[in-house]
Amino acid sequence: MSRAVFASATVAALIAAAAGGFVIGRAQRQPDETRDMAMITPAAAQTSDAPIYYQDPDGKPFYSLTPTKTRDGRDYRGVPANADVSFEEASAPETAPAAANRKIKYYRNPMGLPDTSPTPKKDSMGMDYIPVYEGEDTDDGSVKLSPGKIQRTGAKSEPVVRRPVRSIIRAPGTIQEDERHVSVVALRFEGFVESVANVTTGDHVHRGQALMNVYSPALSSAAAEYLSALNAGATGKELKGARRRLENLATPEPAIKELERTREISLSIPWLAPQDGEILERNAVNGMRAGPGDVLFRIADHQLVWVLLDVAERDLAQVAVGTKVIIRPRALGGRTFTGAVALIYPHLMAQTRTARIRIELPNPDKVLRPEMYVDAEIETATPEPVLAVPESAVLDSGTRRAVLVDKGEGRFEPREVKIGRRGGEYVEVTQGVSEGEAVVTSANFLIDAESNLKAALKGFSEAGGRQ
Repeated sequence: MSRAVFASATVAALIAAAAGGFVIGRAQRQPDETRDMAMITPAAAQTSDAPIYYQDPDGKPFYSLTPTKTRDGRDYRGVPANADVSFEEASAPETAPAAANRKIKYYRNPMGLPDTSPTPKKDSMGMDYIPVYEGEDTDDGSVKLSPGKIQRTGAKSEPVVRRPVRSIIRAPGTIQEDERHVSVVALRFEGFVESVANVTTGDHVHRGQALMNVYSPALSSAAAEYLSALNAGATGKELKGARRRLENLATPEPAIKELERTREISLSIPWLAPQDGEILERNAVNGMRAGPGDVLFRIADHQLVWVLLDVAERDLAQVAVGTKVIIRPRALGGRTFTGAVALIYPHLMAQTRTARIRIELPNPDKVLRPEMYVDAEIETATPEPVLAVPESAVLDSGTRRAVLVDKGEGRFEPREVKIGRRGGEYVEVTQGVSEGEAVVTSANFLIDAESNLKAALKGFSEAGGRQ
């Protein structure tokens, strides 16, 4: 008796017996169904068109071993052996030439038990052992599936190709002043601030604009010495030395030229802004005494600002100088700015395990203000196309990463791989597969489970054979 006939007949017999000889919920008592079932001969059962049981015409779970009718008078539908539903694959009979060309290696238990035989035999239920041909039983853990099972599980494959793997690293940050465009106004001598110009914190000033008037005995003495050299017609080193003394005191160049033109020493000298920018700090007050090095003004130019980002330690290897970055200030309602990584700072921050990177952004309209919070997207990609597979193709157990290679004709081979970067739903494969090989991208967990089951059963079988 074939496996499909046996399974279907057994199911039908159990249903009939459990129902006490009645068609479930519908038909009248059939007292001899079980006996009739037992009298089915293998020759009759193997007739593919002969019904082996009858089912409700609407497909409902009502069955009978003999022809019967529904309550409304319709006939039950006969179910032949070749249409029976079974959990096992109905293996297609092999042609004589194909079977003759292959050598049978051994016979395995039809129920998947760890039991093999070198010769044909039957199990305790009368089912024939299944032949295993050379080439079907391999030691690489591969598994072979029928086309029907592949279709039902939804297994799909995709070739391994070279492609750039792109990913986006998201990081928070702040806007800071460019340290190279910040300057202070301080005196190199002891003096007095006679008056301060009408400027204050937050005002924008231009290079050469007067900030205050300064008087100092040291400055007046140096001016008098230079004027004496001019009036005496001194030339060469003597004149140059007198002028150099004024320059060493950081006397503004316009004040020196005015002295050369008028040949008069002013009581106080206008002190000028060294650069364009905004006044961040004003400490100068009318009439105050200022010592050497005292910061009287602090000025910063915001035409160029820095964006400082904190990137997680695990992502640092993907960031390089020149990498493109998109900046989104939280205060500007979705407005974006594009820059590039200018510097990766050499030290990590121990508390947060992050690395700081710097992006330089032009800021001509001054909308980017220091201490603003920003969200950044760093676009990383492999320099050249690399071997990559879809992320769904990788089976990751935490300690082992593998893919299922589609060898064709329903055979799948598990292969351990090493992976690199991830991004864009793809993952780089550095070792384990070659370009052009096909890997399973869906239902791979089901195939992997069947491969593991096969390996386990084989191990049981080998252990039983050694005993």
